[in-house]
Amino acid sequence: MIQPPITSLTNTRVKAAVRLRDRRERELTGLTIVDGARENLRALDAGARVETAFLADDLLHTPDAHEVANRLRHRSSTLAVSAAVLAKVAYGERSDGVVAIVEAPRLELADLVLPDDPLIVVVEGVEKPGNLGAVLRTADGAGADAVIAADPRTDPFNPNAIRASLGTIFALPVVSATSAETIDWLVDRGIRPVAAIVDATTDYIAADLRGPLAVVLGSEAEGLSAAWHDPRVTAVSIAMHGIADSLNVSIAAAILLYEAARQRSLPTDRGH
Repeated sequence: MIQPPITSLTNTRVKAAVRLRDRRERELTGLTIVDGARENLRALDAGARVETAFLADDLLHTPDAHEVANRLRHRSSTLAVSAAVLAKVAYGERSDGVVAIVEAPRLELADLVLPDDPLIVVVEGVEKPGNLGAVLRTADGAGADAVIAADPRTDPFNPNAIRASLGTIFALPVVSATSAETIDWLVDRGIRPVAAIVDATTDYIAADLRGPLAVVLGSEAEGLSAAWHDPRVTAVSIAMHGIADSLNVSIAAAILLYEAARQRSLPTDRGH
C-alpha cells in the first residue's frame, strides 16, 4: 500500500532531521544531511549508509534526481513528503526533490590506506564550510588521495561542506586531527609537507612537488598556525601582484595541487 506524503512539519523524523543542522547533534548522532541529487548519488556510490531519505515527487525534475529517487524509493527508510516538508529538512536553497540523512564516515589518521606515492591535502583551521567543501572538490579533481582537516573549526561533514563539494567528499577519505598530530604522522610516513605561507622565499613554481606530498593550506584570515613553521615543513608562496595579500583557500589549493599533478606526470628523467 502506497503511503500518502508526509505533510506535517512536526513529524518526529522531520524534526530529527532538522536538528542535524546543529553541529553538536551531528557529532552526537554521527549523522548528517545530504541535500541534492548529485550529492546523494555520490554518497550512495560510495556506500554511505542512509538512515532516512525524504522524497518530494513534484520536485524531481532532473535525470540525477530521478535516478537517486529510484535507488531510494523502495527502502523502508525512505519517506514521501510534501514540498513544504522537504524545504524544512533541506539545507540549501536549491531543491532537487531529495534529501537524505546519512551516517558520516568517521576516520582517523591510522585508518588511511595510501598508495606508495600519495598526494594529500591538509587544510588547517578553515571556518567556513563552503570553503572546506570547495577544497574537497578541488582535491578530488586534482586526484588527491586524502584530505586531512587539521584543527578544524567546522566539521568536515557539515551539510554545507557536502553541498559545496558536490558530494565529492564521499569519494575521498577525510580525516580530522590536530596540526601537531598531522605533522608527525606525515613525517613518520615519509610524506613531505609543503605549506603555502605568504612570506615564504620559495615560489611554488620553483618547488619540487613530486614524490609523497602533502599540500598544506590555512585559512584566508589567519593563514597557517605556528605549528607549520617547522624545519620539517617546506614553505612555498604564491605571488600576489595586486593589493590583496592572499587567495581564497580553494583557489590556492587548486594552484598547488594542479602544479603538483603536472610535475608528477612528467617523466622522472626530465624533472621539471
